[in-house]
Amino acid sequence: MAHITIPAAEAILDKEFTVLNKGFVRLVDYMGGDERIVQSARVSYGTGTKTVREDKGLINYLMKNLHTSPFEQVILTFHAKMPIFVARQWIRHRTARLNEISGRYSVMADEFYIPAKEDIRHQSTTNKQGRGEEVPPQLQKKVIEVLKRDQVSVYANYEEMIKDDVARELARINLPLSLYTQWYWQIDLHNLFHFLRLRMDHHAQKEIQVYGEVMAMMAKAVAPMAYEAFEEHILYGVRFSRGEVTAIREILAGKENPLKGKALEEFNQKITSKQDGS
Repeated sequence: MAHITIPAAEAILDKEFTVLNKGFVRLVDYMGGDERIVQSARVSYGTGTKTVREDKGLINYLMKNLHTSPFEQVILTFHAKMPIFVARQWIRHRTARLNEISGRYSVMADEFYIPAKEDIRHQSTTNKQGRGEEVPPQLQKKVIEVLKRDQVSVYANYEEMIKDDVARELARINLPLSLYTQWYWQIDLHNLFHFLRLRMDHHAQKEIQVYGEVMAMMAKAVAPMAYEAFEEHILYGVRFSRGEVTAIREILAGKENPLKGKALEEFNQKITSKQDGS
């Protein structure tokens, strides 16, 4: 099969989609799509059937049963600009290839992330690494003023060292996590789905969730059947532990749920949480 061109992907190719106050994501290139997935899956037993319905059924089967290698045949390349603290979470996904701007070589731009006031919240009492209740307006204002003041100060010092011809690799070291960086990031569709499952989850930090949402839109444009199967079986699916399966059996048998405490809380959350993607 020759190079696959997908109209929906071509329509957004190289377009800049704004994320946060100064960030963006661009889909700069892609290779393959739904056709490539079914072609690679069928290579072991010939051409087979090729109707849209049967292609969709095959992709759904592959996703449901975790036959992941055909999805690795699809490659997406992104150009993204994000705050450094987002990049440090992002880079935990080590199954991609990337090239990031170097502060040893380039002078870093005076661009910093400032959260929206409604995103400034207290520390969560239930999630040790997340946000909880809203803070009063006066505290929102105070936080934003502190962030802006520190950013202006530290960048002025950075600029002064650059003007004094201090080595860039040293001048940069006090720059904060709110500074924007950017990179080219290339990943196959299977591992992109893994990234999206974790980073679009409500437990993830909001600032990386919004990048995931934009990239999900792009992945859907490149491989819509595969993305639908991902939503059905992975993104909005639920995994149960052995103990939770035992609990389900007990409940169906009319018995009391044997789970207690935190285990029961997590089980109920899985059962009652919205899983339809709406």
